[in-house]
Amino acid sequence: MMEGVTIYSKILLPVVISMVVPLFIFLMRKDEDKREAVSFVGAFLTFATVLMMAPRVLGGEVLYFHVSTILPGITIAFAADGLSMIFGLIAPFLWFFVTSYNIGYMRGLNEHAQTRYYICFAVAIFGAIGVAFSANVFTMYLFYEIISVFTYPLVYHHEDADAKMGARKYIVYLMGTSKLFLLPAMVLTYVLVGNLDFNLTDIVNGMFSAEVVAENPRLVALTYWLYIFGIGKAALMPFHNWLPSAMVAPTPVSALLHAVAVVKAGVFCVCRVVLSGFGTKTVGMLTLSQIYVGSPGTMLGDVSLGIGTAYIAAFTLVVASMIALTKDDIKARLAYSTVSQLSYIVIGVTMLADSAVQGGVVHIAHHAFAKITLFMAAGAIYVATHLKKISLMDGLGRKMPWTFAAFGIASLSMIGMPPACGFVSKWYLVNGTLQAGQMPLLIALLASTALNAGYFVPILYRAFFKTASPEANIEQYSEASKTMVIPLCITAFISVFLGLFPQTFLNFVNVFGKF
Repeated sequence: MMEGVTIYSKILLPVVISMVVPLFIFLMRKDEDKREAVSFVGAFLTFATVLMMAPRVLGGEVLYFHVSTILPGITIAFAADGLSMIFGLIAPFLWFFVTSYNIGYMRGLNEHAQTRYYICFAVAIFGAIGVAFSANVFTMYLFYEIISVFTYPLVYHHEDADAKMGARKYIVYLMGTSKLFLLPAMVLTYVLVGNLDFNLTDIVNGMFSAEVVAENPRLVALTYWLYIFGIGKAALMPFHNWLPSAMVAPTPVSALLHAVAVVKAGVFCVCRVVLSGFGTKTVGMLTLSQIYVGSPGTMLGDVSLGIGTAYIAAFTLVVASMIALTKDDIKARLAYSTVSQLSYIVIGVTMLADSAVQGGVVHIAHHAFAKITLFMAAGAIYVATHLKKISLMDGLGRKMPWTFAAFGIASLSMIGMPPACGFVSKWYLVNGTLQAGQMPLLIALLASTALNAGYFVPILYRAFFKTASPEANIEQYSEASKTMVIPLCITAFISVFLGLFPQTFLNFVNVFGKF
């Protein structure tokens, strides 16, 4: 065990609680009120047990507990540090709100197979908790795959032709990248290092020793790229198309995919692998010339692995935003917005400048609250009106003021305007580009901000300022049920709260990175 790490068995509590919740949901399957109450209780207890660790982590401790040794150097173990606390807190906290929203959505549309739905939803949260508190690559990989397997039935929920095609693409992309790239990366790490344990106390040096990097620079660089592309849930182009295709799922599932479990697991794994796996020293020292067949000293060869990854993310950022501009379906527009926003996190942690890392990691939380608000608002609009096309939403804001006001606040966060929390993330990211001297990345960030405004502002303009045609008959519409509207209003409020009090999550980032 590493120096500075404290043995703490209670770290198992959120893992165990979230693991047994699906079982109790199944046992209560004949009483829908009790079945859904289990999700509420599970979310509350999971969040409470994670929050219980926060004071110790903020005090500088890294909490650790070993569960089982599979093979020498390959163990199942859990740890809590500043990075894991960010993901570990938002997953169960948002689970509570999505459960309320689920009740209004699933009952409002009289959806089938609701018990299966709630079980898979709960297992996905269990997977997210496991990923958040993984102390090594093997544990992280195990829970990463649990998320993929148990979100597949959620994407396939409607069981029609579109759902079948979307779910197939979803599982092929995620399982394909993990088996072709992530699994070999794990094997190479074991061969090079002798174990799979993250360095939880030093983001500079990581788990690869200087000797290993010096003796095998190309193999270390190859392992790095296998990780980056193997974590398909981060939705970097060209392995992003599963995410828009998964929009065939019910809207609460989209919220789960885009804000709580799936994509957040992806970018969290990128953060963990880059910072606790390779370390900023290795990622900044190795260059593309280590794997590029060419002469070191060329423009391409001098680019570090980190900056090379940031350029790929910047390309994803801008292109996905441009595609979002073309989408009239509100969920499709939000899906490409997610592809774009995830790249902010990847850019931040791979740019390696302190401010950039702070902005990238804290955006895991800031994006979660804003994006879940947007998807819950889209679902509320659909339940109340059965409208999906933005072009048909003229004047709808005056009939659904709470829903569209929350949508507007969350949009401010996506654009990066104060007082919403997205402004804080972008402030740190822009400052990081200046620290790193990366003008191309600065231009990409500013361009994406303009594009974000380009695809969010027209929605709000239509809803509040355009007059609907008489044929639209919007007088028949009103707000969705309170079980749907209240959660999305609360998450919108939290986006503003985090913008006014950014230290809520920044303190965890600063403890993790020792900034």
